[in-house]
Amino acid sequence: MPAFAPRPRSSLFQSILGSVLAPVLALVLLTQSACTVLPAALESAETSAEQRSERTPAISAYQQRAMGSLLLTPATVPSWQYLHLPGKKKVVFEPVVVAERPALRVRAQQSVSILRQRFEPALTDVGQLNFSWKASALPLGADVSDAERDDSAVRIVLSFDGDRSRLTPRTHRLSEMSRLLTGEDLPFATLMYVWSPTHPVGTVLHNPRTDRIRKLVVESGTTQLGHWGDHQRNVWADFVLAFGEAPGPLLALALMSDTDNTASRLDAWYGALRLSRETQPGRAP
Repeated sequence: MPAFAPRPRSSLFQSILGSVLAPVLALVLLTQSACTVLPAALESAETSAEQRSERTPAISAYQQRAMGSLLLTPATVPSWQYLHLPGKKKVVFEPVVVAERPALRVRAQQSVSILRQRFEPALTDVGQLNFSWKASALPLGADVSDAERDDSAVRIVLSFDGDRSRLTPRTHRLSEMSRLLTGEDLPFATLMYVWSPTHPVGTVLHNPRTDRIRKLVVESGTTQLGHWGDHQRNVWADFVLAFGEAPGPLLALALMSDTDNTASRLDAWYGALRLSRETQPGRAP
């Protein structure tokens, strides 16, 4: 959802959610209720850089190599970072082999696990995204359309830039809050690929707290539990479907498994992921 150098109080980039790139608060609003996250974020503002660093698990050279060979993107610096939400249990992404298939496993236990890669410079020509995932179960009672029950065994999160002058006054206020807490603005738009227990494939869901986060259901129900789901998505077309306009530059990409709202336990696996550039935006690769 990265060799992570702790930052001073002006940037709680790691502490709050780490989110997808600097605009952490967007995912905070998406995955948690503001009444629980914001006090924790403010409390984190008083902690030292050393304390914040200790709360974020380091990625070993072996793990970084495994992630680099499994998760392929056009990033100029292909490193991945763990991101930690204060007050929430963190579970790492473990390199494993499942039936001769390399994967990253998350043993979610009432936890929030995020692995993110930033793009610097941002990608302006995003094309096809291929990814695979598997889950042993879905969070009990979860509903990805309800902020209080918004847990998901697996999700892929993409954060985009755009024309910020078009944001609503409410979104500008949220962005100002994010800047106060993190030193960074919210992303212009966030698109998530999610597995919903109930919503049909193809459903676009708006986040109840900000319409700048939208989710596209690509897996539904329980019939695929315990089996690999392989997905090919045209990111440009999916963004148009979700937001009704062409995407701006891609800022970051993240993997996220969270079961904290429903206090659920499950295993999730992420297989090979490949993000490619598109020379003819809007056309299916």
